[in-house]
Amino acid sequence: MTETYGYPELPWSTVEHYLGERQAASYLLSAPHADRAVWYEIADGGQQISLQVELDRHQQPPRSSLPAVTIDQVRRNGTRMARIHTSQVALMRDFHDLLIAVADRIVTGERDLGQAFEETVHAWSRLLDQPRALGVERRIGLHGELAMLRAVARAHGWERAIEAWTGPKAEEHDFGLPETDLEVKTTASERRRHTVHGIHQLTESSGRPLWFASLQLTRGGLGGRTLSDSVASVISDARAAHRIGSVRLEDALAAAGWSESDPDDERWALRSAPLIVPAEHLPRLTASMIPLSVREHVSSIDYRMDVTHLSSAPGSPVDLTDFRLP
Repeated sequence: MTETYGYPELPWSTVEHYLGERQAASYLLSAPHADRAVWYEIADGGQQISLQVELDRHQQPPRSSLPAVTIDQVRRNGTRMARIHTSQVALMRDFHDLLIAVADRIVTGERDLGQAFEETVHAWSRLLDQPRALGVERRIGLHGELAMLRAVARAHGWERAIEAWTGPKAEEHDFGLPETDLEVKTTASERRRHTVHGIHQLTESSGRPLWFASLQLTRGGLGGRTLSDSVASVISDARAAHRIGSVRLEDALAAAGWSESDPDDERWALRSAPLIVPAEHLPRLTASMIPLSVREHVSSIDYRMDVTHLSSAPGSPVDLTDFRLP
């Protein structure tokens, strides 16, 4: 356990280092003898961050107005503390900024925790009426698709790989390979849980087998790859192999929502080897399972599936040897 003093600044790169190394750490963001101690905590295993704020004798933790954020009570060296934390691993980077903003209002603005939290949420709500061009989930998904694009290019060349990548065109499946289709899902969770959009996303097209690839990412620390790193790598490789194809690749990235101006300081690494199986092995929903009388009145169906229990099947349409982020 590392304990350091911050007053109340703590860059994400420092936090990301501990997350990547799966090490616990504590940072005191208030002055050592302040009336109210404010600690930034990286929990054991590097899977959770939180802000801990000392409570007065009769003070209770405030309620959180955000569904993804929980405020509860813990004890730290015998002192009652309010703890702000989240279980949303994919939002860790943005949650860090929220915690630092709350801490700053407490330490330098002399607000109590309830005031600091609500003021921060209110200010962010006004700023975030318009979402980022590319949300957290989509950035992680794009990172995974680019890793698969690189694997496809090793087998078929960059020109054909770029033609096969249909994800940015809003097609049913992410890749249309010569003899099969391939759907790629990427998650930052410890289990292979993925969101499926519609009953056709995991349904075979007429006469074409469909395979499914599950990728897991984790915080990579200084050794990880940002999405900008991966984008630059695939563009460079594609340009060296087929310049016209690289232009189409850049158009596809723009269609996917990628922009060089987007904030991007999250570093990722593969958590585990890819899982790849025929779609028929999945716990999926298909049109045949839903009565026609229901389908006529339901416009869309999204659901979550957990494929942690599955193992890769032989006969993969893509060689995933030495699979890595670009």
